[in-house]
Amino acid sequence: MVWLFVIILAYLFFAISSLGDKIVISGKINPKSYTFYVGLLSGAPIILIPFIGLLIPEIKYFIWLILDAVFFSTGLYFGYTALKEFEVSKVGVTIGATQPIFIYFVSWIVWGYQPLGLISFIAFLFIFLGSILISLDAKPELTSRCLKITMFASLMYSFDYVLSKFIFNELGFLQGLIWRGIFIILTVLILLAVKENRKEIFKKENKLNKKNTASFFTTQAFGGTANFLQSFAIYLAPISVLPIVNSLRGMQYVFLFILTIFVSTFFPGIFKEKISKKIIFRKCIAIILIVFGLIFIVF
Repeated sequence: MVWLFVIILAYLFFAISSLGDKIVISGKINPKSYTFYVGLLSGAPIILIPFIGLLIPEIKYFIWLILDAVFFSTGLYFGYTALKEFEVSKVGVTIGATQPIFIYFVSWIVWGYQPLGLISFIAFLFIFLGSILISLDAKPELTSRCLKITMFASLMYSFDYVLSKFIFNELGFLQGLIWRGIFIILTVLILLAVKENRKEIFKKENKLNKKNTASFFTTQAFGGTANFLQSFAIYLAPISVLPIVNSLRGMQYVFLFILTIFVSTFFPGIFKEKISKKIIFRKCIAIILIVFGLIFIVF
């Protein structure tokens, strides 16, 4: 059950990072640029090599590492493409609704049928519905193109989610984390092989607009910690509950909702967001659903 507390802590850090992004970063998203830089940052675990060493895995595992890196990078690109073309609420709801389901079936492909159990299934339903409800900012009018791009990104993220679990199980958590980071870096570096990509990635207007450099790097530190904790939770969690681990993303929106109200109320000079009574009511209902799901898991 340690995985539950680790993933909730991870989503707290994701929420702080998301709020920091709202405050610190401005400008439109460029999919290739963001995929490149986020991919490089995902390789941060290689700094552990001087402390724990680097063990060379069997050749067969390199295939899985390559596949995972490709799925992750592809998911990033199409995810950022969706965010560029469509509203965040539309993208978030679609990915949030489909990724746990994709993870459930991808797990079958890798490990075979994984029974969830009645109590776990009820918990999943509560958390899943609550997560969708709390991430919904308005009635999303989903176009065919929006659905295609976001669902494809969701599928790629789902393969990455499951393959990460496989890699951590086979190589050990820290060694798997390091090797996964190495291959993600190598994958995003391939973007630089095309001249047009280099121009797009490094052109001046694609550089992050930072109101405060210290705040920017603090935000990235929270995001990196969140990714580390999420990976650790994936490693700890039984295969059958991976969809629940993912659906608990709703906790990120719970924390973000609370943090937004707190900062808007006590530090309006830093960040101010108007929240209607209708939105507060809906999000409170969502929180109640998520809490019920957590109760089913714990008790």
